[in-house]
Amino acid sequence: MPTFSVPINLPGNLDTSGVAGFFGGDEAISAMATVHLYRGRRWLGWYNSPGSYTVAKKFGQLANSRFWDGLFPGPNLTPAEAFGLDGKSGPRYWGVFSGTDMPTGHLAYLVVQKTKEVEEVVEVEGRETTPLSVTVVTVDDVELKHSDQAPMMSIHHALLATIPIICSLATCALSAGSGDWLAFGLIMLGVISSGTSCFVIGSARLEFASVKEPAPGTPPADGLLIMRNDVVIVRGAEKDVNPITKGKFVLKMDGGPEFRRIGLGSLLLLAQFLLQLLFIPQATTFGQIMFITSLAPSWAYNSFLSSLEQEKIQVDILWKALDNPRVSKFGLKSRAAQAVFVCLVLSDGVQRPSVDFKPKKVLQCFISNDTRVWDTWREKVAKELENNQTEKSFKLSPSDLQGFRDDERVLLESLLRDAHNAYKGYQEHVYRIRDDDHSLTEKQVHRPDQVQCDV
Repeated sequence: MPTFSVPINLPGNLDTSGVAGFFGGDEAISAMATVHLYRGRRWLGWYNSPGSYTVAKKFGQLANSRFWDGLFPGPNLTPAEAFGLDGKSGPRYWGVFSGTDMPTGHLAYLVVQKTKEVEEVVEVEGRETTPLSVTVVTVDDVELKHSDQAPMMSIHHALLATIPIICSLATCALSAGSGDWLAFGLIMLGVISSGTSCFVIGSARLEFASVKEPAPGTPPADGLLIMRNDVVIVRGAEKDVNPITKGKFVLKMDGGPEFRRIGLGSLLLLAQFLLQLLFIPQATTFGQIMFITSLAPSWAYNSFLSSLEQEKIQVDILWKALDNPRVSKFGLKSRAAQAVFVCLVLSDGVQRPSVDFKPKKVLQCFISNDTRVWDTWREKVAKELENNQTEKSFKLSPSDLQGFRDDERVLLESLLRDAHNAYKGYQEHVYRIRDDDHSLTEKQVHRPDQVQCDV
């Protein structure tokens, strides 16, 4: 067995060893956050990863007790929040048939991000003021229930971890072969602490949390996700839309609420940082080179995982769980046209005239201006949308325009042309929206009389 001596040198190169704990910390955190998203990822963390101190301080905050709070101070987030799987606020949701008016959470935020990715935008011609959009998301008969496990991404990206794993083991072997057992031990310590932490953290189960069972007879959940300029229309039964509007990701971890195993794993990473900081300068020059060499592919792999955009991965998982809903996006050129187009989409399949669907309330939701021109516009548009006539006329008779000033008449006629253009565009592209299986009847729809909708 080869022998070696450890010279006690001045710590002139301590800064170099300190890089192991701090360098690549953000990339390591982003890589660790993907451990629940890729199949088999938790088994492939056995490499000497940089950034151990940063990772320990970040995820050590999950451990919840006086001891762990003192060691890893900071907010005690839920596991889903700590890994970026929850915590984002979604837009306001208004169910036009159920009357639900509520803020949404992380999954609705992901749906909005998905609609922003849609490149094929159907432009509806008309007078242009502000570019706006209406995106229709149709969710059909989803078999997604409360506490169902979220689907995971392919193992292909996770298998790339074999590269840093092989490099870490090879540098261990080369350090041992050269007789530098100190460098061997410190690299192996990094392999063990990183692999153990990845396995412990990755043992959590990613699930959906939503309404367990909608009440029998619940009306359709067709409604709006309302943003400043854009609107997302979600269409589907209550059970299908609930995961979007009321659902969230949940990480089921054993040992809660203290999560002692997470604390011990973070403590091991902290010990790795301290030991490598103190003893790597005492290794031979060749051993130090092997140590830095083991970190390089690990940093590259962590950087690759962090470049995959965790939100994009979450969107793909959500879309897969929702059985790939159909998405159609339309570009409107004015707020008035947008409001009329939304009314037409929501009223598709609803018998007219309807006591349950009130176009005027939807128009009021988009444009709440309390002036004579806008009141007249809403009355005329709502009247046309509620009748059963095939051809709709958005023109006012001379008697209807009596009492208006010239400038008011010009504005009103311009707004009615916007409504006509929206109706014409809807007629041209209705085939992109309509689904024969998605239709409403008067008996299915029960709408409360009072809905407050101020945008």
